[in-house]
Amino acid sequence: MGTVHDVATYILQKQGSMSAMKLQKLCYYSQAWNLVWEEAPLFPERIEAWANGPVIRDLYNEHRGQFTVSTEDLSKGDPERLTPRERGNIDIVLDFYGGRPAHELSELTHRESPWRDARGQLPPGANSTAEITPTAMHEYYDGLVGTGD
Repeated sequence: MGTVHDVATYILQKQGSMSAMKLQKLCYYSQAWNLVWEEAPLFPERIEAWANGPVIRDLYNEHRGQFTVSTEDLSKGDPERLTPRERGNIDIVLDFYGGRPAHELSELTHRESPWRDARGQLPPGANSTAEITPTAMHEYYDGLVGTGD
């Protein structure tokens, strides 16, 4: 299994530099859909339900303070750790979500139950470190394609 840094570096290699927020959301959706298609995570790092949507703190700590992120900004990632199938799954995610601006991806996550349920009754803009669990992600996104058991 790779890390979120491997996934982020792969995304940046494919799409070029982008806002930190967009990178976070593309990593989130890559994890979500890999959980559905492979029934396995792409990376082990925890995803938290922050005010602006899902954030992987381990990745955030690497790009903290930067609005735009490029491959040169990430020192830990190696896309070669990802299998060809994992890279293919990320490519599908990028084809669907990659052309959308960061604010649209953030708004999309706000309408979906994994983020909303993790935040519970917190008011908009409130800080949170609540986890968006792989189980919650799998159940929700699997339900979107009607492949649930």
